[in-house]
Amino acid sequence: MSTLLRFAALFLLVAVIFPVAPAAAHDSRPLFIELEEFDDGRVQLSWKAPPSVQQNNTPGVGLGANCAAIQETQRNNGFEGAATYQCPDGLSGASLSITWPFYNPSLSTLIRVDFGDETKTAILDPAQNEWLVPGRESFSGVAASYLMIGIRHILSGIDHLLFLAGLLYIARTPRRVLITVTGFTLAHSLTIFLTALNVIRVSVPAVEVVIALSIVFLASEIARNDRDTLAWRRPMLVAGGFGLVHGAGFAAALAEIGLPQTAKIGALAFFNLGVEAGQFAVIAAIFTLGFVASRIIRSLPVQIDAPPLRLSYSYGLGIIAALWFFQRLASAIV
Repeated sequence: MSTLLRFAALFLLVAVIFPVAPAAAHDSRPLFIELEEFDDGRVQLSWKAPPSVQQNNTPGVGLGANCAAIQETQRNNGFEGAATYQCPDGLSGASLSITWPFYNPSLSTLIRVDFGDETKTAILDPAQNEWLVPGRESFSGVAASYLMIGIRHILSGIDHLLFLAGLLYIARTPRRVLITVTGFTLAHSLTIFLTALNVIRVSVPAVEVVIALSIVFLASEIARNDRDTLAWRRPMLVAGGFGLVHGAGFAAALAEIGLPQTAKIGALAFFNLGVEAGQFAVIAAIFTLGFVASRIIRSLPVQIDAPPLRLSYSYGLGIIAALWFFQRLASAIV
């Protein structure tokens, strides 16, 4: 039986035996809250809870501290809501509160504040249920905020990390890893800027499908172990090609947050730097774990053969990505 047939058979076996949960690469999204301030003192509050929240545990979101509610509505069985407030003293300093009927299901909160000529973002930990809206911020504040958003995004993007893990396995040597990661960085940086600045437009569902497919491709290459293929001989070309698609995925996540109108390029640049910083941290961690694992294996009295380890690695990588691929493809079609 060929490698691809064994891969397909193992995938079908896992899909039948184990219940398949929705892919968690980008579906474990945070509670999203947006605040928009108008010149007449009105503030528009809107929020959206992810579908992973139970229907009887959808949150309530409101403003206090000198803000009076004028109108409130809920949509989509409580998963979305909107309210209009009158804030005579302005939005700065207002208190935003989040209440859960039973408990917070470990969701972070992503907040976007639009002052008209400036946009601010913040990420709250699951334990934080109150937040004071800060005043208008300097460029340094915008830079620090978007740097952290970039770091958090790459560290929570499991699909991007698995693609990176596959690349590192194929590249192997420090020199090839450096060249390969550079190609991936240049490619996704290009599409982040072009997509975020609306120079090009992409279909987000299609991008998510191709990202999953890129991991399946790397898993297949690792399983075949044919060192004469393009992926093994020139991993930078594969990293660059798929990196263009992964960059569009980064930009799609950034589009949900928004960019400050007065510092759009700066915020975009620091978001990208945050992605690179998180990526570097992951690479360092993988190399450290690989070094420790290799020392442990060499010290064992019985040596472990490399082919079973390689096949286990590739099949594990491929099965997860294949599940994502079919789920995302079904969602894109529907």
